[in-house]
Amino acid sequence: MRTDKHSGSSAPSQRQLRVGELIRHALADILQRGEVHDPALEGYIITVPEVRMSPDLKIATVFVMPLGGVGGEDVVAAFARNRKFLRGDIARRVNLRYAPDLRFRLDRSFDEGGKIDALLRDPSVKRDLDPDD
Repeated sequence: MRTDKHSGSSAPSQRQLRVGELIRHALADILQRGEVHDPALEGYIITVPEVRMSPDLKIATVFVMPLGGVGGEDVVAAFARNRKFLRGDIARRVNLRYAPDLRFRLDRSFDEGGKIDALLRDPSVKRDLDPDD
């Protein structure tokens, strides 16, 4: 069931999701080909787990994570320095009326998942979850 923009729903539209995924794939391709020449990115394998688009598609928030989670802030800063180059390259790869402004953020979802796993392994929580007790 889809709600309109006046109902207060903040779920992204299908268009936002589709454009975000196109941009994510374009960035992954750019990274795989080694087209970003920044010494701060050398030696890192970087994943782009998600790109969230603003409702007007003018801002793309790109979540990045270096493999192993080490050096995340340096990686985000390197992407910010190369934002103009990346925006232009994405504009050539993704057919949009306007190339979105790119904003880079460190993806912390892996950290949150680890915290949840640790909580579920805690003996007192396990006791509450075990139906046999």
